[in-house]
Amino acid sequence: MRGIQLSQYVKGPHELKVTELPDPKPGPDDYLIEVHAAATNFFDILQIQGKYQHQPPFPWISGAEFAGVVLATPSGSKNPKFPVGSRVFGATQGAYATRTLAKEVSLLPVPKGWSYTEAAGLFVTAPTSYGALVVRAGVKAGDYVLVHAAAGGVGLAAVQVAKAFGATVIATAGNKRKLEVAKSFGADHVVDYRDEKWPEIVKKLTPKGRGVDIVYDPVGMVDKSTKCTAWNGRILIVGFAGGSIEKVAMNKVLLKNISLVGIHWGQYAVHERDTVLKVWEGIMKLIADGKFRGTEFTDREFVGLEAVPDALKALGGRETWGKVVVKVPQEGQSRL
Repeated sequence: MRGIQLSQYVKGPHELKVTELPDPKPGPDDYLIEVHAAATNFFDILQIQGKYQHQPPFPWISGAEFAGVVLATPSGSKNPKFPVGSRVFGATQGAYATRTLAKEVSLLPVPKGWSYTEAAGLFVTAPTSYGALVVRAGVKAGDYVLVHAAAGGVGLAAVQVAKAFGATVIATAGNKRKLEVAKSFGADHVVDYRDEKWPEIVKKLTPKGRGVDIVYDPVGMVDKSTKCTAWNGRILIVGFAGGSIEKVAMNKVLLKNISLVGIHWGQYAVHERDTVLKVWEGIMKLIADGKFRGTEFTDREFVGLEAVPDALKALGGRETWGKVVVKVPQEGQSRL
């Protein structure tokens, strides 16, 4: 097979190389997957530099999210959930390769009518946003929801989930194209957060200027968001993609009865496995009802494992929207 293997940390994506590698050897509980698409994530960039909290022992293959076809089922399972030939998506260490191994718990069926490139970027973003808005914040019809970085992968997922539950969505982004994208995925209002007065603008978009009921924040804009949050509002702390962990003036939180609510989706598999199942049931229902679509970045195409460095550089340079996905043609294929 071919893949991007690391035997030492690199300075950045430009140093990644595709090489010929031996096929992975499945353990008794491993599925062997033929990768047809791999999605990029910010943590992929951190991991290749040795800066992520999960660093596998060398040598290891980079990449996490993928979609593809089951080539072999676990030898230790008499009744595997996904038979040979199944179209699946999921996450595992080693997605930037033509073949990878994955456990059953980290696999799901590709939704009907979805391409591999659409499905490859679903495993991380969709449950993070659904878990935050539905499980943690209890979003409901009539709510006003402010989604920051709304054109990002989790942002576009959040816009769609909030709309599906009957909320009015105010989306922020940092340029015209990203604002257009957020609108195209269902945002009712869009606001450029490069305008220093964005909290005032957001507040004026709510009934009688009361502020938003829920803030979805994956970038670290909690403190300013308190200015446009309603009484009893909830601010979802999803991450700090802006680069720094901010400090919040807690008097604002107290005066407006605001709840600061964290969401660490990755730990639900450890602490609340039943919730993981319920969240995915909810997401799949939204997809089946036509209320949630793939968030694949389509302004530029990335084809072949050799395109992974460029895809990661585009992602890291914030030149993209949604999920940046690399098509992985198999032998004899030029396109999926």
